[in-house]
Amino acid sequence: MSLEKNTSSTNSKASAAPALVSRWDVDPSHATAQFGVRHMMISTVKGHFDKVAGHVELDEADPTRSKIEIQIDAASINSREAKRDAHLRSADFFDVENHPTITFKSTRIEAAGKDQYRVTGDLTIRGVTRSATLTVDGPTAPQKAPWGTIARGVSATGRVNRKDWGLNWNAVIEAGGFVVGDDVELHFEAELLPAK
Repeated sequence: MSLEKNTSSTNSKASAAPALVSRWDVDPSHATAQFGVRHMMISTVKGHFDKVAGHVELDEADPTRSKIEIQIDAASINSREAKRDAHLRSADFFDVENHPTITFKSTRIEAAGKDQYRVTGDLTIRGVTRSATLTVDGPTAPQKAPWGTIARGVSATGRVNRKDWGLNWNAVIEAGGFVVGDDVELHFEAELLPAK
């Protein structure tokens, strides 16, 4: 009798409707990948990347089963200082000639509060892939714009050590310490549009 019950339960699960998964693309015109790094131990220099793309495969019933992929054009770095940006594009830092794209691919998503998640994934910078964890708020409920498009919003924050990805360049300052801090603050904002 118990065998019959177990079989019935298994068949019931097997015949259940598949999870509703929707695909959303990052809207490049409403997305930014920002960073902040301590400079000379006295201030934080912030910048961003101008070109961001990616998509989310969103499991509406269980967002922890979703998948996220982000691509960033490393050469699009913009810290509002041309000489510094040229240095950041060089082999001392991102080496964009040989490694033009920064990528993030989620490997695990965990609930971290109401509409908040811890997203762990493979972050690849200048050919080095290491695990990184972001705190993600959203996605928001879909909103319809006056011109008819549907969009959702997400934001993410995190912190990584740049040396874990081989971004080792530095210089010693006269009073002691270094020009560039090791810890990098990350902040990602994006609107998502239904995939075409």
